Amino acid sequence: MKIRRALISCWDKQGLEPFARQLHQHDVEIISSGGTAAFLEERKIPVRRIEDITGYPEVLGGRVKTLHPLIHAAILATDAEAHRADLEKLGVTPLQLVVVNLYPFVGEAIARNLPLEEAIEYIDIGGPTLLRGAAKNYRHVVALHHPDQYQGFLEMMETHHGDIPESYRRERAREVFFYTSWYDGQVQAYLGSRAASDTDSLFPDYQALFLEKKQDLRYGENPHQQAAVYQSFRAAPQGLAGLEQLWGKPLSFNNYADVHAAYALVLEFADPGVAIIKHTNPCGAATHPELAEAFRKALRGDSLSAFGGIVACNRCIDLAMAEEMGKIFFECIIAPDFDAEALALLQKKKNLRLLKLAPATFAGDGKALQSLHNTFLSQESDTIVEKPQDWKVVTRKSPSPEEWKELEFSWKLVKHVKSNAIILTRDLELYGVGAGQMSRVDSVKIARMKALQGKRELQGLVLASDAFFPFRDGIDEAVNCGATAIIQPGGSIRDEEVIQAANEHQISMIFTGIRHFKH
Repeated sequence: MKIRRALISCWDKQGLEPFARQLHQHDVEIISSGGTAAFLEERKIPVRRIEDITGYPEVLGGRVKTLHPLIHAAILATDAEAHRADLEKLGVTPLQLVVVNLYPFVGEAIARNLPLEEAIEYIDIGGPTLLRGAAKNYRHVVALHHPDQYQGFLEMMETHHGDIPESYRRERAREVFFYTSWYDGQVQAYLGSRAASDTDSLFPDYQALFLEKKQDLRYGENPHQQAAVYQSFRAAPQGLAGLEQLWGKPLSFNNYADVHAAYALVLEFADPGVAIIKHTNPCGAATHPELAEAFRKALRGDSLSAFGGIVACNRCIDLAMAEEMGKIFFECIIAPDFDAEALALLQKKKNLRLLKLAPATFAGDGKALQSLHNTFLSQESDTIVEKPQDWKVVTRKSPSPEEWKELEFSWKLVKHVKSNAIILTRDLELYGVGAGQMSRVDSVKIARMKALQGKRELQGLVLASDAFFPFRDGIDEAVNCGATAIIQPGGSIRDEEVIQAANEHQISMIFTGIRHFKH
């Protein structure tokens, strides 16, 4: 299919001048309208205005200019005999190329949060119609919708001497239908967010999800499962989509899950902190003004499990910390940044992946979406800001000032452990973890076991539980762990029994009133 005539109508003029100039050099006739025609004329690129073809000027302040039978007949005509007869009767010459990008509804109406009456003017009508017509007729027309496609199209023309392969045309058509669907989805979401009947804009009645593939993965959770990474289409990077990989081989499916868990945990801490994750659960976490010491403390949490894990830090990694981490094999290290000396040292490890991500980018939009085959669950992210002064001491004994500080640390940590979650801490350092058990008391026993494996002294510990204790046995076992203070949400029908157990053991306990299940 030779390219002889092109219709160009672009809001975004990026790359348009060299593109149009090369089309002209290939003897392609260009037709255009409005601002695009003026842009090309100013640059001495021959162009024929649409109104010269249709015999009608733009009307309604530019709202109507390309919606005309003579234009759409040129786009939608095939080589069918009836179509050729109609074109001859109308005096229409077919188009082989349509280059259109749309009014910037996302960049203007949404980004600037314009009032509804102003935003509506950025809803493109003619552009999507032109693109969709060209895409429908891809066997005879090429549709381009973004400046990034210009160079590839020109190279295709050069390679095939102006004859564009059908496979290329079909792929551009597929992209057009996705692009225009996404565009309409943004308009729908905007209008929905401003609907008087929409009382909960966080969870609207309709939710469109438009994703583009970032990369294929070697495999999923297991080698027999195929996998890929997707990110939001045409959106500023959020979450792990904003990762900058500074070193190492590509991330795996499980790496992504573990890196997310690790960074989410360590960003809970205002002080310099380090977390070590294995299979999305922490096996070590600590805070300390010196990062190297924070890492050493985190490693003591479970040095055996830490091998092959993920390290996350909430500060720029310095050389001292890099030297400590270099003694052990880790899959990935993620941080806001690495200083030059630390980066140079860690890059000597061939199988290590170094990841840089700004905390603000990781934060996302405050919602979490989970796929259950063909069903999706959506919820607010568990980012509630709690005030320790609102917590309630429910025992006769109150925590000491040191225990209060430890309780705050533990409470931030336990929300990142799979339920039923129990953690033991001391000196702002993770001592033991019990995760993912069907019985809460079993999680307490496992946390004790892990602390003993690390040769920890079971004395003066703080215990955190992500949900209430249903029976007093968890409190009895907590004391066996060396716990002197407990933090939990409360809310069990046996709360009084649990409180009585804590009083009998002469330990302190506080209720937060907030549960942090993580399934």
